[in-house]
Amino acid sequence: MDEYLAILRKNRCKITPQRRAVIEALLNLHTFVTAQQILTYVKRIYPEMGLDTVYRNLNLLAAFGVVSQISIPGREGNLFELMNKNCHHHHLVCLDCGNAECLEYCPVTETGLKEMGSNGFQVVSHSLQFYGYCRECKEKSANQ
Repeated sequence: MDEYLAILRKNRCKITPQRRAVIEALLNLHTFVTAQQILTYVKRIYPEMGLDTVYRNLNLLAAFGVVSQISIPGREGNLFELMNKNCHHHHLVCLDCGNAECLEYCPVTETGLKEMGSNGFQVVSHSLQFYGYCRECKEKSANQ
């Protein structure tokens, strides 16, 4: 928790109880959670907290690189994941069931990054999401 709060302090953000609660929820829930799941967790401590407050805090945390936001085409709501500063990774997202999993290697090469900089653009970070169908959904579809 302290490393995430330090990032907020460094960016001159107020450390509110609600912000702490959202970070705590991200630390204690599954890897990929919805804003609604975070709200359900947080409401145990702050019953008056609303979904707007959760989204405001998630968007702030995402802006500072504390949270990764995964969009799933055709589905309402995104998935959120607390970022580990030392764990650069990308995601595989199933278009059928909406599950996401971490891709533990980076398919972006150093050569590719250098080529992107050939026009003067300096790449400082990147994030990739690959969309397709997980094994279970592929098998379910093949059996129908």
